[in-house]
Amino acid sequence: MIKHNKISDSALRIKIKNTEICFGGNQKLKIYGTLKCSSGKRMKRENRVFFLSENEAKENGFRPCGHCMKPEYLKWKNGLI
Repeated sequence: MIKHNKISDSALRIKIKNTEICFGGNQKLKIYGTLKCSSGKRMKRENRVFFLSENEAKENGFRPCGHCMKPEYLKWKNGLI
């Protein structure tokens, strides 16, 4: 897990381009989603974190986003994950 306020914008772009970062999340709400999610783009920088994989996000106690990851969210909500 990489905190957005602990990494420079240029280093962040490089990690995204090299697929070292594939998901973003809200540290306070414990929600993760895709990097293109409109909900994720609106969150405050100090709350934003980044993950390499879904498993990494889940290991850190995050749940899927209900907007950009609807099928995964529904599985989580129904207790299947």
